[in-house]
Amino acid sequence: MNLKTSIRKNLFKIVEGIGPEKMPDHKYYAFDWDDNVMNMPTKIIVEDDRGGEVGMTTEDFAEHRHDLGKKPFVYHGKTIVGYAPQPFRNFRTEGDRQFLDDVLTGGFGPSWNDFVECINSGSIFAIITARGHNPETLKKGVYKLIKNNVGGLDPEQLVQSLKDYREIAGEDIKDDETLIKEYLDMCKFHPVSFGTGAEANPEEGKVIALREFISYVKKLSQQIGGKTYFKNDVKNNFVVPTIGFSDDDEKNIEKVKEFLKQEFGLEQPVQTYLTKANIKKKY
Repeated sequence: MNLKTSIRKNLFKIVEGIGPEKMPDHKYYAFDWDDNVMNMPTKIIVEDDRGGEVGMTTEDFAEHRHDLGKKPFVYHGKTIVGYAPQPFRNFRTEGDRQFLDDVLTGGFGPSWNDFVECINSGSIFAIITARGHNPETLKKGVYKLIKNNVGGLDPEQLVQSLKDYREIAGEDIKDDETLIKEYLDMCKFHPVSFGTGAEANPEEGKVIALREFISYVKKLSQQIGGKTYFKNDVKNNFVVPTIGFSDDDEKNIEKVKEFLKQEFGLEQPVQTYLTKANIKKKY
């Protein structure tokens, strides 16, 4: 039996779940957060020509960030000249508490359905975002979404998927709460501006996080394959997972494609997608 790898839909995804043969499918997901998984109400604070503060959405910021501070432009009837003091205050650790409130009120982004599929199947994922929150805050936010059954997330289905996997791997079944928390501990949370202040230019940080996740996926898949081999006495022809990458910011995708070309040449294991304006397209 081959344990296949595949790319699916519009995320930055590689996912390990349970396939129809009741065996791990060696697929893993990774998601950008803002305007990809969720459309959050969090605003970047910019300054107009009168010294006033103006809140800018993350979607609009992706469009205007390369003009900010370089040339004035009109935004919602005001002439924007640059960043306000501490423009990313809502995206850093001082905004951690607000983030945990906003996840329950934000809208669903173009990758939301894939996010639901990922979690309900107990698949390992990474969140790679330009935000600068504490990584534990992102984890707590996802936990709140799961526990509140937001938008199709189903903690009961997740727990059953995790129990199925543990049975395959020959591991002890734990209580539901422990299973969920240990599952989230296995997932990766990369707010690439955490401690760096790089929210305005997160491209390099996302490339580093992607490289780390690819390495993590390879090791994890080999471990899973080994457990499956010994328990089921089947031939596991493991192949390095194929990865999909999605982001709403074209500059981020261009940087990732440059990295992939240098790292893998013509045999790139990653397919890129642009999710700008809540629409997914192959890039």
